[in-house]
Amino acid sequence: MSQTRGKYDFCIGLVLAMSSSIFIGGSFILKKKGLLRLARKGSMRAGQGGHAYLKEWLWWAGLLSMGAGEVANFAAYAFAPATLVTPLGALSVLVSAILSSFFLNEKLNLHGKIGCLLSILGSTVMVIHAPQEEEVETLDEMSHKLGDPGFVVFATLVVIVSLILICVVGPRHGQTNILVYITICSVIGALSVSCVKGLGIAIKELFAGKPVLKHPLSWILLLSLTVCVSTQINYLNRALDIFNTSIVTPIYYVIFTTSVLTCSAILFKEWQHMAADDIIGTFSGFLTIIVGIFLLHAFKDVNFTLANLPLSLRKDDRAANGTLLSAYDSFNDDEESSACLGEMQSSESLSARRNGSLSAF
Repeated sequence: MSQTRGKYDFCIGLVLAMSSSIFIGGSFILKKKGLLRLARKGSMRAGQGGHAYLKEWLWWAGLLSMGAGEVANFAAYAFAPATLVTPLGALSVLVSAILSSFFLNEKLNLHGKIGCLLSILGSTVMVIHAPQEEEVETLDEMSHKLGDPGFVVFATLVVIVSLILICVVGPRHGQTNILVYITICSVIGALSVSCVKGLGIAIKELFAGKPVLKHPLSWILLLSLTVCVSTQINYLNRALDIFNTSIVTPIYYVIFTTSVLTCSAILFKEWQHMAADDIIGTFSGFLTIIVGIFLLHAFKDVNFTLANLPLSLRKDDRAANGTLLSAYDSFNDDEESSACLGEMQSSESLSARRNGSLSAF
């Protein structure tokens, strides 16, 4: 019965995670469209600290879409481990990349399509080899986990790094370095996932009739989640306003996934009982995702499609043949030059010997 229940929860978590990626991927496009409309109107941009996007309905549509995605994501964490839900966020990269090519005129070349495919394949491998987290059924157990020294050190480092980026690095380099705002969103996101996991447990206990609302941890988690999500929305808006969507989305995914997997491993001790093949599979899947994200990002300005491939091959063949021909021709020229030079040297030496013999007499 327990095994059947586990499979049922797995399927529910899988469906919710996939639908979450679709909503979140679409939200990036709606928000970007709203921010572009504001820029054309001459309003103060979000990247400069403005909040005029609050009056734009497209931005609100994107926010509602992201909200729906986050709700589905929230529910997915309640039914499945974070190492299953988080890697499926790669689907949001695919959705965002495809929709941005249609609605934002951000071209997706062959490298980008291969990158999206690799991201999906890598996510699939990670799901297959995902580690199993320790079962946490009650808020008291969750409270014990959150009080673990390892997690306390990790959370403290995340808060310190975030404050440094927000107060010191952001004002100086946030407008030019894409990693600043995205790193803030990502590391804060690791804490928000932990809050979501705890609140999911609280909701389950609430439906079971337990006095969850009297437990102080429920309100602490809710307050922490509100602060984390508000911070993420603010700095993600800044990154989207300044930089290209097809760049922001994949980089955000990579750093966010790394942060969540690290946090989940520390909080739930997921890696202690993993087999060697599952460890290799998990890392291989994640590296495959990173390679896909790199292809999607690094070659975004290269205008290369399948239609260009035969032409490129023909050009390469012509270039190679031309190189061989020119090398062959130059070799023949060198041989002819050497022969002429040899004849001239022979004639000169013969005349010199004749002159020498005459002078001897």
